[in-house]
Amino acid sequence: MAKDKKVEQITDMEVDFAQWYTDVCKKAQLIDYSSVKGIFIYRPYGYAIWENIQHIMDAEFKKVGVENVYMPMLIPESLLQKEKDHVEGFAPECAWVTMGGNERLEERLCIRPTSETLFCDHFKDIVHSWRDLPVKYNQWCSVLRWEKTSRPFLRHREFLWQEGHTMHETAEEAKAETVRMLNVYAEMCEKYLAIPVVKGVKTDKEKFAGAEETYTIEAMMHDGKSLQSGTSHYFGDGFARAFDIQFTDRNNTLQYPHQTSWGMSTRIIGAIIMTHGDNNGLVLPPAVAPIQVMVVPIAQHKEGVAETASALCERLKKNFRADIDLSENSPGWKFAQYEMKGVPLRLEIGPKDIEAGQCVLVRRDNREKTFVKLENLESEITRLLAEIHDSLYTKALANREANTYIAHDMDEMHKVADGTNGFYKTMWCGELACELKMKDEIGVTSRCMPLEQEDLGATCVCCGKPAKHMIIWGKAY
Repeated sequence: MAKDKKVEQITDMEVDFAQWYTDVCKKAQLIDYSSVKGIFIYRPYGYAIWENIQHIMDAEFKKVGVENVYMPMLIPESLLQKEKDHVEGFAPECAWVTMGGNERLEERLCIRPTSETLFCDHFKDIVHSWRDLPVKYNQWCSVLRWEKTSRPFLRHREFLWQEGHTMHETAEEAKAETVRMLNVYAEMCEKYLAIPVVKGVKTDKEKFAGAEETYTIEAMMHDGKSLQSGTSHYFGDGFARAFDIQFTDRNNTLQYPHQTSWGMSTRIIGAIIMTHGDNNGLVLPPAVAPIQVMVVPIAQHKEGVAETASALCERLKKNFRADIDLSENSPGWKFAQYEMKGVPLRLEIGPKDIEAGQCVLVRRDNREKTFVKLENLESEITRLLAEIHDSLYTKALANREANTYIAHDMDEMHKVADGTNGFYKTMWCGELACELKMKDEIGVTSRCMPLEQEDLGATCVCCGKPAKHMIIWGKAY
């Protein structure tokens, strides 16, 4: 057990990482279990993190011309059946409505597992000319997938996400949009969540049902496992043909538009927890922390302390997400509580500090203390929050680099992968048989073929035949 551990309810991650994760989700009041298996309650603190993520991403979407819409949550079975590959990919996870009140419905209604078919049904009514394109829509909603197993944030039957759907004149424009949105996700992770990611393309086996290409960002968690953190799909004109969406092009000829879809869900909160957390609980990146600065009065029973601390908190609220704890709990309890909740900065102020015109700022990530003159407080907080973000990113990147391995053949794969988690870089021939062998023999799945390819040799790690791609394998959540 870690010597500096203060929150005894949290299992050490070195002892049981899965239990540590569940403990953090519960004890930090992020999430709770509902009366329906696999469906969770997002508690205010956990939902606030999602709201902050949503606020940032929504602004980024709008910068590239995306508009928000809302589609129905129910999909008629006949509509879902129009795209064969798509419906087959989701069939095991579909939940169905068969009754309306006391009457059986004439047609089953699927509770949306995703909304491609709904958007296409709408696009066929609004896209008629090249002048109607591009169409760039996004919706913030929940979806339902009847998963057999569930874990907080990582795998829910009902979860929150955004799903973008766009239509374009040409394949080139749609492919560019697919990559553009992938880059939005990568920037979200790295610039705001302090999570380094690998951008790449999924194999045919792992790509989204109905897509021609699926792009992904893959992040490494503290335990070395991978988490798919956002995906962007190029559909070509397959959905357009299935739904008979046509437009008159610039030469007055009927054409099928090309489509994209892209999404990021609340599983990204799980990524934040497992990338930055420690044995005392959450460590939140400042950009999405519900509380960026927690004010803790010291000896608040003494004259003027509570009043000064409260005034300081109100001053900070003009520029930061700040709060104050004026409860009867001891300062030590408060320190542990807000460490567990991952608040980036703690501000301590007591009688001696007030007399000296200063306060103490304590960083959550490394517990470093800084004495700050009150007149310099805002600038120092801004500086420290930026430093915390950079420190979290650097630490996460170091963890990824320390747990990334290269293998040239199966013997080397066994040596690096047996008993460890991480990213395993190899060359690959592109054949499904080798991909399946890696899963059966080594216990890893393909994560992506990175957009930034490396030359690790000429032959496939599995079969020794000429290689086509550098690929990353790993164990994943």
